Amino acid sequence: MTKNTGAPKEYHGPAGGWGSLIGLGKVALAARANPAATETLLRQNKAEGHMCTSCAWAKPAHPHPFEFCENGAKATLWDLTTDRAAADFFAEYSLAELRSWPDYELERVGRLTQPMRYDAPIDRYVPVSWDEAFRGIAAELKALDPKSVTFYTSGKAALEASYLYALFARMYGNNNLPDSSNMCHETTSVGLKKVIGSPVGTCTLEDLHHCDAIFYFGQNPGTNSPRILHPLQEAVRRGCKIIVFNPLREKGLIEFTNPQEPVQMTVGSPTDLADMYLQVRPGGDIAALMGLCKHVLARDAAARAAGEREIVDRLFIEQHCHGFDEFAQQAEETGWDEIESNSGLLRADLEAAAEVYIQAENVMGIYGMGLTQHVHGSQSIGMLVNLLLLGGNIGRQGAGITPIRGHSNVQGQRTVGITEKTKLAPMQKYRELFDFKPPQEDGHTTVEFLEALLDGSNKGFVGLGGNLARAVPDHPRVHEKWRDMALTVNIATKLNRTHLMPGKSAYLLPCLVRAEEDLQRSGPQTVTIEDSFSHIYGSIGKRRPADVHLKSELAIVAGIAKATLPAHPKWKWDEWTADYGKVRDLIAETFPDEFHDMNDRMNQPGGFYRGNAAHERMWKTDSGKAEFTAPSVMNACGVGDAPDHFHLVTLRSNDQFNTTIYGHDDRLRGLKGSRMIVLMSPADMARQGLKEGDDVTLVCDTGDDERRAVSGLTVTPYRLPDGCLAGYFPELNPLVPLWYHDKLSKTPAAKGVPVRIEV
Repeated sequence: MTKNTGAPKEYHGPAGGWGSLIGLGKVALAARANPAATETLLRQNKAEGHMCTSCAWAKPAHPHPFEFCENGAKATLWDLTTDRAAADFFAEYSLAELRSWPDYELERVGRLTQPMRYDAPIDRYVPVSWDEAFRGIAAELKALDPKSVTFYTSGKAALEASYLYALFARMYGNNNLPDSSNMCHETTSVGLKKVIGSPVGTCTLEDLHHCDAIFYFGQNPGTNSPRILHPLQEAVRRGCKIIVFNPLREKGLIEFTNPQEPVQMTVGSPTDLADMYLQVRPGGDIAALMGLCKHVLARDAAARAAGEREIVDRLFIEQHCHGFDEFAQQAEETGWDEIESNSGLLRADLEAAAEVYIQAENVMGIYGMGLTQHVHGSQSIGMLVNLLLLGGNIGRQGAGITPIRGHSNVQGQRTVGITEKTKLAPMQKYRELFDFKPPQEDGHTTVEFLEALLDGSNKGFVGLGGNLARAVPDHPRVHEKWRDMALTVNIATKLNRTHLMPGKSAYLLPCLVRAEEDLQRSGPQTVTIEDSFSHIYGSIGKRRPADVHLKSELAIVAGIAKATLPAHPKWKWDEWTADYGKVRDLIAETFPDEFHDMNDRMNQPGGFYRGNAAHERMWKTDSGKAEFTAPSVMNACGVGDAPDHFHLVTLRSNDQFNTTIYGHDDRLRGLKGSRMIVLMSPADMARQGLKEGDDVTLVCDTGDDERRAVSGLTVTPYRLPDGCLAGYFPELNPLVPLWYHDKLSKTPAAKGVPVRIEV
């Protein structure tokens, strides 16, 4: 029995406002957080407080009284739950039983409290001492070929632990150091570096106070980084125009009520944010950006012919750019029919958006994974850089390019050595400081790790945080092989699905959260993190740890390393654990230009800026200049249109941070309840003969021989472009083939998966 199609689902309130406070309250009740968590939130993202473990947005020098957002507060409350996943819980349930539990219920069990070892005959985790765990892990690592072991890290580990983790992996004998960036913004690290010489964004927080226009692509700030809404609101109020390109109309870019402003919360009206909101087709950003550039160049040609002021900044292009003529010719030759069909947008709308660019003195480009997670995502980034370069909008105040990072320190981990690429690692400094020869072969990315897992050559896995098995593509094939590994080690705060796939030998090691006091021999310890703007901040936890048995991430890494590696006078694992300041001294010695005087600077308001060459218009590219690039395709998806063929966009909900599910309310989209849904436009529903509530199966339609399908999805009407479907990550990850990724970075292409519908 089906329901009527009805109107598309929609949330009728603004982002922020009372809805945000109510949503936060619901999660607080579900988390059963320690009452002292309120005090912790008041110190969050401030000097002498802890830095949020959610997104990587900046921590301002002059913070608001409540310098946290809904998502960041949820993360902290979730960490500070009073529930515990202790030894008695694991004695009660086998792993086979726990694998039937939903992700949400696994997390709700509470904080892990003591180190555990997997006992295969009884299919349970059993408690062990830390010394037993370190010795057992070391014995397994020594028995394995170092090249067969992967050292993965999520984005939460601080700079100190990340530095030692990378050092340990290389002392052990490999560069197999993928991290969560491989799953999301590695396209930025590779694609952006290719065209401007910087693997990270060029802007600072100050630039948002001086921009005249923001072109915003593929990101949902209302859910994923709500603190950005404050500077966006301020920018709009002083006249900045925001032009949005995204398949879904996200409330966080439409209207915002600031919870920090009592008047707006009570009698005021929401702030309208987007001046234009263009629902581009999945992967259609390349064509949309080509349309913008085509109009800018046409208007410039007309102005020059009429003897008027030039629109294109030719002096900047002559001094700083390479490849302009080839790109300009391609823009001229690309027809508007091709642009419209690939972008799903009208020429008139693209020309109107381009006029905003033309009239603006300073333009910023902001983007998220909607731009990067495509087969040709690197070309999408290149096109956004093309647009900015036309007006000289990189390397001056109020202008530049800004990726929005999803993990609080994922950028910083790369900065201090977490990389599989030897050319990006400080190999010579390792030799000088630690008297060993680092391995010279590149390691593998996350996709390459999974390929090695499937062919049986990867034998060991050490995970510093995260829930990688749940986050990756191609679940059925990957999960079948995960348990074949000889060793799996997971350093974690709460139980998740990856922990339920133990190798033949497996350990689950509980660690502190960032808000908890980290007390070592020299006293309470501070850690440091890096934000999306390349600023470094000190972070110190004050909460009493959830259990006396917990160790910090750094102490666990050092403990495994000390047990595994031979003794060496320069490898001072105990000293580094006792005083993190000594690790920061090592970071400063390893990266002196960026981290000099790190211990003295880490607590200054607003953090210290480690610098960015492209920000200063120094281009570390092959040509020595910023590169205009001519795209080879007009749509970033890897497979084109076919009859009854759709492109699927995977999403996070409002009650979600990556694979962590806080609840089942996707408030800002007007959705709640089951996560097993597929969003679809009413027009496409009618064409397919579907009604709201129908049960369907999505089948991957990339054309290979492997059948990948997810069944039991409920059709839900939503305002989407024709041919676009949307549904939740990670539930729909089985539809993404492992080989379907960005060509340069191997980032899974989860924002434009070709699928068909089966009833």
